[in-house]
Amino acid sequence: MSELVTLSPPSPEGLRTLQLQRPDKANALSAELVEGIHASLDAIGAETRALLITGEGKNFCAGFDFTAHEQQSEGALLLRFVRIDQVLARLRAADFLTIARVSGAAFGAGADIACSCAIRIGTPAARFRFPGFQFGVALGTRRLAAIAGAERARRILLHNEELDAHAALECGLLSELSEEVDPQARIEALMHSTRKLDATSLRSLFALTDAGNADRDLAELVRSVSRPGLHARIAAYRRS
Repeated sequence: MSELVTLSPPSPEGLRTLQLQRPDKANALSAELVEGIHASLDAIGAETRALLITGEGKNFCAGFDFTAHEQQSEGALLLRFVRIDQVLARLRAADFLTIARVSGAAFGAGADIACSCAIRIGTPAARFRFPGFQFGVALGTRRLAAIAGAERARRILLHNEELDAHAALECGLLSELSEEVDPQARIEALMHSTRKLDATSLRSLFALTDAGNADRDLAELVRSVSRPGLHARIAAYRRS
């Protein structure tokens, strides 16, 4: 498992914590970090009732790590985006409760990771932004629209809006706000309220209430990233 991601042992109640650990890069998603998330999800067993996802330091996750992207082929970049999309799909289809603890920046693919969780608890410092279409990449769009509504999602994406914690709460990106440094008591209460749902029921519940379509989402992502000129689009976005 990557040293950029830690997965705690299950608590007696079945809670595990997955922490992104690149605080010097605002927990941006390098290829290694994404593979660490996959390895953590692989390691979760039937004893897990809930997974809490957090970011070390001041930020949840700043999204795709563009470091040295010019030196990577477009095929390599495509694979990185696909692996992120697969993380989103796995979180949405989990048979345990998924909870994001969002503090600071949740941008791009980091915002998509948060939105893929069933419950999103934010601090007053939480901020969301979804800039993917600014460089032509379609990732997590249907999930955003399902949460915020199609019209609100369009405005967010068209204008590359940055939403503070209160705006995120108003449109549903956050389920609730909490100033508690340690939300353990609240998470235990959420777990208690779902205690009668077994893994099969949770998986079915999430599947039936997920407006997305993993295969269509992946196909649209691949089409968007495969469009010629990805490097130029990223460079133009980063200059703006």
